[in-house]
Amino acid sequence: MAAKITGFISRYPQLENRHLCSISRFGSCIQQLRRQLSATASVPELPRCDFKPKPYKGIPYDKALEVRKEKLSPGLLTYYKKPIMIHQGHMQYLFDVQGNRYLDMFAGIVTVSVGHCHPVVNKALLDQAELLWHTTSIYMHPKIHEYAEKLTATLPEKLKVCYFTNSGSDANDLAMLMARLYTGRHHIVSLRNAYHGASPYAVDLTASSNWQYNAGSGGGVHHAMNPDVYRGPWGGAYCRDSPSQTTRSCDCGSVENCQACDMYVDQLRETIEMSCAKVGPAAFFVESIQGVGGTVQFPKNYVKRAFDLVRAKGGLCIADEVQTGFGRTGEHFWGFQGHDVVPDIVSMAKGIGNGFPLGAVVTTPEIAATLGTAAHFNTYGGNPLSCAVGSAVLDVIEKDQTQENSLEQGTYLIKELKKLQNDYNIIGDVRGKGLMVGLELVADRESRAPLPVAKTTSIWEDCKDMGLLIGLGGHYKNTFRIKPPMCITNVDVDFTIAVLRKAFEDYKA
Repeated sequence: MAAKITGFISRYPQLENRHLCSISRFGSCIQQLRRQLSATASVPELPRCDFKPKPYKGIPYDKALEVRKEKLSPGLLTYYKKPIMIHQGHMQYLFDVQGNRYLDMFAGIVTVSVGHCHPVVNKALLDQAELLWHTTSIYMHPKIHEYAEKLTATLPEKLKVCYFTNSGSDANDLAMLMARLYTGRHHIVSLRNAYHGASPYAVDLTASSNWQYNAGSGGGVHHAMNPDVYRGPWGGAYCRDSPSQTTRSCDCGSVENCQACDMYVDQLRETIEMSCAKVGPAAFFVESIQGVGGTVQFPKNYVKRAFDLVRAKGGLCIADEVQTGFGRTGEHFWGFQGHDVVPDIVSMAKGIGNGFPLGAVVTTPEIAATLGTAAHFNTYGGNPLSCAVGSAVLDVIEKDQTQENSLEQGTYLIKELKKLQNDYNIIGDVRGKGLMVGLELVADRESRAPLPVAKTTSIWEDCKDMGLLIGLGGHYKNTFRIKPPMCITNVDVDFTIAVLRKAFEDYKA
């Protein structure tokens, strides 16, 4: 037996430590051998792409690192131990300054909706740039009117008045102001684990300590218990509107009898009654699926019942569609439609401009009228370039059928991730809808203890090294956020699954 072991290990001289391993060291040697074999196993090959990036001629990488350290804010989050410097993009692919290609399954933090540098969007931008860049809303220009009509056509009838901004934080700031002016109330409710922006006003809505500075803010915002059916105190096997349910069991038997939903709605009611002024809340803010918080989905009827509760107390209901809008969830153009609700105000950004700085608030004429009580102005909001881009994005969503593709590819992706979950105990939960997908990693499935950040990022780094870019999210930073441009194909999904499988195998080894 010893001779066989010695012969086997001698095929891998890197495992020798001057002397042959003894029987007592066999387990240690085999562990090293597994790591070596896993590391040398074939790395999945990126899908074919005929696009050739332009040669890079800009600032050297090392110089850029120096400038970033000395001239840019230290608060800027930078991914990866050795950050990648992106030079060019093409649809679902990114190219760094060394010419390496990556499959972008995070879409610039869920921002590139129809594809990097989509030719139709590019042309619309360049055509408008030849005519007029900027004039502000004090003068009329055609694009803002054309775009407002086109955008509101995608929304329920009562939501027909637009105000254009530059970002999602801007949009949520404005939505807060509108709600307070219209109701004459100050207090607003959002959910724990929510992310609604990091501006000094919107950061109050953001209920995650990861994004909070030790500084004062506007106040008047209360955070209700997050109805997280995987990590929260209540949740079961029928809760989510997703191809993937939690592994938790329950006695409910159906969505209609969801006890978890009952409990979370009671928690919202208690927050309103105990924390808000007695006149009631001005508004309730909610993401259709929590994005930065780790792609958290609520019980199916929660949002509908929450809206009923808030309206019964005289408050407005605000849907944050910054990440879930524009067909990303697949079945519907807007994420709130999956909850069978119509909000009073909708905020939007990110995918609205495919990466161009553009946001919007859309509301009813009655609520919009509140801004007429004083002068309100946004220098760049609704400028000709952004409106030309936004309009072109809507055209591409329809022509390229990206919403339908989100449903098809997202469902396929989630089902393939569920297969991975069966093979690797490190995967605690698979969740999402369309191309808004989360993969939560755990140290122990039964306790749902989060996988430590160092171990999560080790796997995440491996994915990057194999050409796959995915995001990190969740309070514990243990959730992979998979939210690509909506133009990906099933070949891209297959590559993503292959890379994740290889990364998990390397972790096991």
